[in-house]
Amino acid sequence: MGVQPKIAPSMLSSDFANLASEAQRMLDCGADWLHMDIMDGHFVPNLTIGAPVIESLRKHTKAYLDCHLMVTNPLDYVEPLGKAGASGFTFHVEVSKDNWQELVEKIKSKGMKPGVALKPGTPIEEVYPLVEGHNPVEMVLIMTVEPGFGGQKFMLETMDKVCALRKKYPSLDIEVDGGLGPSTIDAAASAGANCIVAGSSVFGAPEPAQVIKLLRKTVEEAQQ
Repeated sequence: MGVQPKIAPSMLSSDFANLASEAQRMLDCGADWLHMDIMDGHFVPNLTIGAPVIESLRKHTKAYLDCHLMVTNPLDYVEPLGKAGASGFTFHVEVSKDNWQELVEKIKSKGMKPGVALKPGTPIEEVYPLVEGHNPVEMVLIMTVEPGFGGQKFMLETMDKVCALRKKYPSLDIEVDGGLGPSTIDAAASAGANCIVAGSSVFGAPEPAQVIKLLRKTVEEAQQ
């Protein structure tokens, strides 16, 4: 497989009062990306951060800011997040069935990498047109918990989607998010996920660097 392992600690589990130093700590521990959960209180019940926080963090880091938009109107966020310095912009297929081509074009025009996410209950077939379109997304994020809150239990049944996706698109970046850690990484890696979002399992660990190293090694071994 020609896809690189990317470990993306979820900053939702960090100390938001010290976001810049928490981001640096994760990079020092070996993180590839920083995963930023943007929730609008509407598509999901929780409300988190927006473009102003991304912009503030961007002043302190050159890291890849992997933004996951759990919002009802992703189009409204493209321009502000592009300006703020977001690196990746992943929107939900559930809210973008009608305008995804316009959305992907806009995301790319602002210099961000487009991705599409789907909830555990959404059939994987719904993202195929977005991967195969003339202007395709560059990553698919498979939620392994219901989006909206950190610390939930990993849903093993979502791995069938990862398998189907990897079989169909050998060189696609496939991200998994929710309940990932040392006890669930084997299932995700062997199914074919290469981008791993981990929140409490990394931030709650006595040695976050060891957890990040283990996640990466498991993905690398599964690819061999």
